Amino acid sequence: MVSVGDDAPDFTAPLADGDIESFTLSENLDAAPVVLAFFPAAFTGTCTTEMCTFRDQMANFEDVGATVYGVSIDTPFTLNEFRAQNDLNFGLVSDTNREIIDAYDVSMDFAGLGVRNLAKRAVFVVDDDGEITYAWVSDDPGVEPDYEEVAAAAEDAR
Repeated sequence: MVSVGDDAPDFTAPLADGDIESFTLSENLDAAPVVLAFFPAAFTGTCTTEMCTFRDQMANFEDVGATVYGVSIDTPFTLNEFRAQNDLNFGLVSDTNREIIDAYDVSMDFAGLGVRNLAKRAVFVVDDDGEITYAWVSDDPGVEPDYEEVAAAAEDAR
């Protein structure tokens, strides 16, 4: 798994931000610190709560110059609808080919439901040098991150 002090695995993927455009992490480090919030699936209970909490606490991240991105395996079209229905004020990265969750080693299966290779709930903070300065990963998809801890980590990464 990617750990604090590692170089953040770079990626290029579709970004759902109302439109759909290409997003490359290394080309957006000028907006660092970058918070990558991985979530299993749009339109599910805990994932909606998590993304809405990031939305509601966006001022904490903006105050320290941090940029938040959600990351899931959903299509960019699904993510744009999820953004619209929940008034999300940040972009969502679509990892339909699962390259990002594999690179960050945050893939999991919901074996009982027959659903394979989803993102674990995880948060990484990346500084302007492309280094991971904070990492949190949960094996329990029902557990949300400590949002104050993530905001503090983003502030520390400036």
